[in-house]
Amino acid sequence: YPVESGGGSVQAGGTMIVGCKVDDWDFRSVCLAWFRQAPGKAREGVAAIDTDGSVKYADSVKDRFTLSRDNGGKTAYLQMNSLKSEDTAMYYCAADRPFSCTYRDAGQYYYWGRGTQVSVSQ
Repeated sequence: YPVESGGGSVQAGGTMIVGCKVDDWDFRSVCLAWFRQAPGKAREGVAAIDTDGSVKYADSVKDRFTLSRDNGGKTAYLQMNSLKSEDTAMYYCAADRPFSCTYRDAGQYYYWGRGTQVSVSQ
């Protein structure tokens, strides 16, 4: 199962990196996606990275967030720049071999991490 790392508190405009390690799979063969959920709001897809390294981003984070993967380290990294208060949420990593490697359909992912909290203050 994925294990998230990083997270914490940062001021608006700042940068934070969260990681997602998947030790128990052939890391190179899995799609990894990040989702987030703020209190009282629905879960939202953030980004997904395919086995070839191609990445898709939600419009809300495009040009601010960068998702990458280190196959040797079995870890995917989500670098979040220019953070806004509305980015405050619990961030979850999901891993699987879905039909389509996308952040748009959380139902495609069976394996989920426990989440890491990201809090952005003004």
